[in-house]
Amino acid sequence: MKLISDAPIPVKIQKMKERVRWMHPSFVQRGIDQTSIVIDDRRQDSPEFSFMVIGDSGTKSRSRHHPQRKVAELMLTHRDDCSFVLHTGDVIYVVGSQEYYSTNFIEPYREFIVGGDSPKSIRYDRMVFNLPFLPVLGNHDYYDIPLMYRLFTGTTSSLRRLFRYKDIEIGWHGSYQGNAYARAFMDCTGAIASPQELERHLDRHYTAKTDTGRCLRYQPGQFTRLPNRYYTFRYGGIDFFALDSNTFNTPSPLPATQKGEIYRRELQKRRHDIDQEELQILKICDGLNPDKPTEAEQLDELSAKLDQINEIKIDIEKQLASHQMPAIDFEQLEWLRSRLIESWNTSEVRGRVIFFHHPPYVTEATKWNQAQTLAVRHRLRWVFEQVAETLGSLIKERPIVDLILNGHAHCLEHLCTTNTGFADSHINCIISGGSGHRPRYQRREGTELMETFAEIAGKPTRKVADSMLFVGRHDYNFQKRLPYSCVRIDVLDGCPPKFIIRPLITERVEQEWNNRELEPFVI
Repeated sequence: MKLISDAPIPVKIQKMKERVRWMHPSFVQRGIDQTSIVIDDRRQDSPEFSFMVIGDSGTKSRSRHHPQRKVAELMLTHRDDCSFVLHTGDVIYVVGSQEYYSTNFIEPYREFIVGGDSPKSIRYDRMVFNLPFLPVLGNHDYYDIPLMYRLFTGTTSSLRRLFRYKDIEIGWHGSYQGNAYARAFMDCTGAIASPQELERHLDRHYTAKTDTGRCLRYQPGQFTRLPNRYYTFRYGGIDFFALDSNTFNTPSPLPATQKGEIYRRELQKRRHDIDQEELQILKICDGLNPDKPTEAEQLDELSAKLDQINEIKIDIEKQLASHQMPAIDFEQLEWLRSRLIESWNTSEVRGRVIFFHHPPYVTEATKWNQAQTLAVRHRLRWVFEQVAETLGSLIKERPIVDLILNGHAHCLEHLCTTNTGFADSHINCIISGGSGHRPRYQRREGTELMETFAEIAGKPTRKVADSMLFVGRHDYNFQKRLPYSCVRIDVLDGCPPKFIIRPLITERVEQEWNNRELEPFVI
């Protein structure tokens, strides 16, 4: 049973371009850079500042508790000290639907939104943030519902009970290829009908200036839209690059060899097995009463398992469909390459941070060896290699970027890449994907990530990253412990900059909640 679907990469790219009128003459004639913003808060030039990072948060309350709201309450104690919030994706579960923005985003983060004292009156496509809220797209923000499933769940009461769509957050709508996210956060100038109105809009909001031309002015409390699905901004001498990893995460083709064919058959068998497992879970769900606390908790566990199964199925489908060369968003990757080179050649820039959804390095049990994880790693490495070749001795002993921020894995993790043999060496990575959706375990294979180079470079297996910290689901004294998290990052003056990482945790054990801050560390 296919509960969710994912649009092809070319469809995602084209739909987003239409929504922002990519390279429309009105933008081109004004010399507007549609990938840049300036945060106009009168503090953007300060060399010392703080920001928060959250991710994989967009879920509703569960059996009389709301983990996402608990994390938001942690954030509130740091709000006045922070300049902005980065969101690493999966803003809304399960299929990025507009139906769930009110309960899964506006309600838990109401204090960060203008008019948040009356959250029910805020339209999801009219949000204005009083503290800059800067997200990227997660895979769930792009997901949709197959038409037949929508018809069934909408019209057949028995199937509605079976699928429990109110409990697994699937209703009438999907994201419509990311449209709900775009209307919530992006400046969808494609919806402006009148040419005259478009001209006035650009002259009013695209008034900031950067080295690449005019750009959108992000004004907290007044106008808080993003210009594109990927974008950049400079703050305190640090260049931030927000990416859409959903369009460069397609696995490479399976080899046309006997070994490749054997692996293909293994994937097909695994897909069949998890289809059967999914049906069994749905059958169990049909017998549970969400009004009973113990059964509601079990239903919560099972819905998280269904979500995990769907992720595995989509990853398998991407691999099985990779008999042809995959669609890769080279336009975005080339943009990142050129902007990184430009950043290194700009004297006032002292550091670089990139953030996107799919982590290239992770030890969370369900993500570390996904084909999409490896695809993102190799695409990012390809960009870094080109940047390093162009810059030569300019980078000296420093990594290409100072920090990589991700979500997707439901945990909080700090990793550092080793000498990988490529330009992605010695980079600190922070995964902040434990901000609301059910946390997951660390893999049993340990904290050292190995990579087999034989297939790509004729070299032996090499360690490519170490996990320095992992905060995720764990069992202790026969109790399930569910730590939800976010991160505060303090940026210090100096070149290269130092970052103080402050993990913020709220943990649920049985029905009890406890807040704690882990010891800060410096990178």
